[in-house]
Amino acid sequence: MSVNLPAVVDVWRMVSASRVFEGVLPLSAFKRLQGSLLDAEGECRYRLEFGQGAGHQAFVEVRAEASLPLQCQRSLERFLQPVQVLQQLGLITSEAQEAALPEQMEPLLVPEGGEIHPADLIEDELILALPVVPINPESRLPEDVWDREDEDKPNPFAVLGTLKDHK
Repeated sequence: MSVNLPAVVDVWRMVSASRVFEGVLPLSAFKRLQGSLLDAEGECRYRLEFGQGAGHQAFVEVRAEASLPLQCQRSLERFLQPVQVLQQLGLITSEAQEAALPEQMEPLLVPEGGEIHPADLIEDELILALPVVPINPESRLPEDVWDREDEDKPNPFAVLGTLKDHK
């Protein structure tokens, strides 16, 4: 087990050695993810496990846990979205191999040289775990947003109903 995550690894060597990387990365290390975050404060706990499964299928299992600072689209306030990721990626060298992967595995097309950036795998999974519309479940709309007087006004489209009846 290693705490330091190398910038680049040879995926096939990691698989043959059944290598595991575990540790913590600051959210500021994920440049692509930062565009979706309100700020880069916080960290991500990760575990990458390389190995072979049934039928000698090479894989990397990505586990990540973070509290992502997002902007609630209801209240426009900052909140922390807890995210837990567990994804097994089947390592393939051509798209034709994708059909042979077990159902629970997502394909990861490995470049010809076999080198990958392990931090990118973690970042990809965090990006996929982001909600489409971030809403803090504890947020409430302010009462003054709702104008109670509008509820008593007649429907402006009610006159269309009378036109329909005249035909």
